[in-house]
Parts: sequence; structure tokens; C-alpha cells
Amino acid sequence: MNSQKPVLDIHEKPNLGQWILLSLQHLFAMFGSTVFVPLVVGISPAIALISSGIGTLIFILITRGKVPSYLGSSFAFIAPMIYAKIHYGPGAAFTGVFITGVLYAFIALIINRVGVGWLLKLLPPIVVGPIIMVIGLSLSSAAVGMAMNGANGKYNTTSITVALITLAITIITAIFTRGFLSVIPILVGIIGGYITSIFFGLVNFTPIIEAKWLAVPHFTLPYVDYTPALPYKIVMLFLPVAIVTISEHIGHQVVLGNVINKDLMKDPGLDRSLFGDAVSTMIAGLIGGPTTTTYGENIGVLAITRAYSVYLFIGAAVFAITFGFIGKISAFLSSIPTPVMGGISILLFGIIASSGLRVLVENKIDFSQQRNLIIASVILVIGIGGAVIHITKDFSLEGMALSAILGVLLNILLPNKKVEKEVIENAKNEAIS
Repeated sequence: MNSQKPVLDIHEKPNLGQWILLSLQHLFAMFGSTVFVPLVVGISPAIALISSGIGTLIFILITRGKVPSYLGSSFAFIAPMIYAKIHYGPGAAFTGVFITGVLYAFIALIINRVGVGWLLKLLPPIVVGPIIMVIGLSLSSAAVGMAMNGANGKYNTTSITVALITLAITIITAIFTRGFLSVIPILVGIIGGYITSIFFGLVNFTPIIEAKWLAVPHFTLPYVDYTPALPYKIVMLFLPVAIVTISEHIGHQVVLGNVINKDLMKDPGLDRSLFGDAVSTMIAGLIGGPTTTTYGENIGVLAITRAYSVYLFIGAAVFAITFGFIGKISAFLSSIPTPVMGGISILLFGIIASSGLRVLVENKIDFSQQRNLIIASVILVIGIGGAVIHITKDFSLEGMALSAILGVLLNILLPNKKVEKEVIENAKNEAIS
């Protein structure tokens, strides 16, 4: 646990200056990541800001103001949302987002009743790590395409130059800066890439000039803009990823608890924090936003500033909602050139994949055991290779969904010699005593 005395404790009210400055600091910590997701997926960044702000307020309410956290756009669902949007339309993507929230709520209810042990047994690190790697690596071709190709879809020297400069700025910020700047490399990278794009003539300022200061963004609403449908493929696209992000949520709560010196798993409890995330995600799906998740960047800001007050996250949420209704900001975000997003994507999608590797390393997964080697190998090749199993004429399992299911099944079916050895040793010790 963190032994340092906080500058602002969880329920301590900041003065007006602190509230504005530190609230904006938390908003900027997640701003780049939160607007990045909708820009890559092809939906409104303004809606993403509004849904993240509303979701954060609801999360704070459900957790009784005991978890200082901001909910931003989730990177993990980029691939499912793009696939659903291309093959079934935007309505299908938002239906998938809503269904993800429903699953979160269902899992939160089970955790409330029987605890979290069953989930950790179902999804140990040897399963979760490779699935996270699949999520990142499956997006790699999209990242390279955005970075390398011009508007006509063919290789473009200007595009790759801007993308590499953007990538370099982001890496330099992440590695060589200290304090708050080290927490917002994505935002700095986007700003640096945008300025670079201006010199290369890639930015069109006309939409920004013509945009109104105050503008209500277009909310994509069910039964107004689309009729919700639930193709099995949408379910199979989103649910495996949702299971992984639940594990990510658990990790965030543990780390955040260590930073603020509170046991958040007990008070307010994992069931409440996950349910808060569930309601936030469902609302995002209903208004045309991406799935939400607790943000590691904000945990980093908390560790740096030691200002833990939940009022700062309320402030960040209010500012995010406000920015979502400023037409100039929305137009500016939409004007960010694709190569800039491509340069950021190369790093971010790689970081997602590396995060899966980190899960394996931190949990000291022993790959000298054939069991672990087999589980990881099957998940990676099936997930990245695009394998498909046709169950019936109209039903098939493929890609990430198939790899996740096979990973869970292999973990259940393959004997764990390490566990068996421990059981035998314990039995011997009990017999001797």
C-alpha cells in the first residue's frame, strides 16, 4: 500500500483553482485515448466524450464516490466494432456495445452472490495473456494501413513520413519526459502529428472554421436511426473481448487500491465497480458511443499528484460533456489526418499485444510446461490466423471468439501437473502429521 499522505483525500473538496486545474489534468490524461477509439472506428468523437463523461458520473454514483476513476473509450473493442460496422452497419456495432454492458452487469451480479474466485479460475493468466495479444496483433494490419497509405488506399510517402514522425514524438514523450507529460504521450503525439500534418498540407481547416461553437452532435439512437438486431456473430465478436476486459477491470481496481491506500475489492466491492462500468457501457451503446473502461492513465496521474479527490473526476466528466457540445472541438478532432492516427496506432496496438505478454511475465508463467505452451500456441495461431469452424450453414466460430473459447476449454481439460504435484505434496504432509 502507498504510505504517502495524499494532497487531497477521496472525499476532500478542492478549492476552485484546484478543481479546475486538476480536473482538466485528469481529462487530458485520457483525452487522446478516448477520442482515438471513435476516430479509428469511424464514429463521432464528440459522442465518445459525452458518453465517457456521463458514464464516469454514473460510475461514481454507483460506487458511492469511493473509487476515484475516469471511464474512457476501450481499445479492446476496436476490432469487433470495426467488423460489426462494416458487415452489419453502425447499429450492430452499438448493439454489441450495449450487449457488452449487459454481460458486465450479469458478471457483477454473480460476483455479488458467489465472489470472484470462479472467474479467476476460468480465466487464469495463461488464457488471458494470449487473448490480449490476439486483440492487439489482429489490429496490426489496420495500423500499418493507416500509416502507410494515402486517401486512395495506395502507398504514400507523405503519409508514412507523418506517421513515423507522430510515432517518434509519442515514443520520445513516453520515454524521456517526467511527471504529467509522461502520462499523456498519446495526446502529445496527436498534437505533434497534427502540427506536422499542417506543414505537409494534410489538414483541411474549412470544416473547423465553418463549425458552430455550440452544436448538438448526432446521437445514434435505437429505433430512431436503426432497429436493434442480435446476429450471433455480433455476440461472438464482443463477448470474448468483454471477458478479457473484466479481468483488466479487476487489475485496475487492485492497482488503484494500492495507490490510494484503500481495499477497493472490499469497499465498495468489485461487484459495484463492475456494475458501474456496465451501466456506463450500456448508456454509451444507446447513444452511439464506444464501450467504456477504467483508465490506467488516470491511475498514473493519481500516483503523481496524490490528489485522490473524487470531485476531480466529477469535474473531468463535466468538462468532457461540455467539450462534446462544442462544435469547433468536434470539427478539430475530425480533421486529424489518418496518418497521424496510424502512427499512434502502431504503438498503441503493439502495446495492447505487449500487455498480454506482460500478463504472462508478471504471473511467472512457466513455458517449460507443455500445458502452458499448448494453450498459448493454440490461442495465438487460431486468433491471428483467422481460423473458422462452420457449426451449421448459418453459424460459425472464427478468429478471436474461437481462440478464446478454445483457450478456456484447453485450460479446463488439460491436466495441470503443477497443481497436481501440490495436491499430492499436501496429502503426504497431512498423512505424516
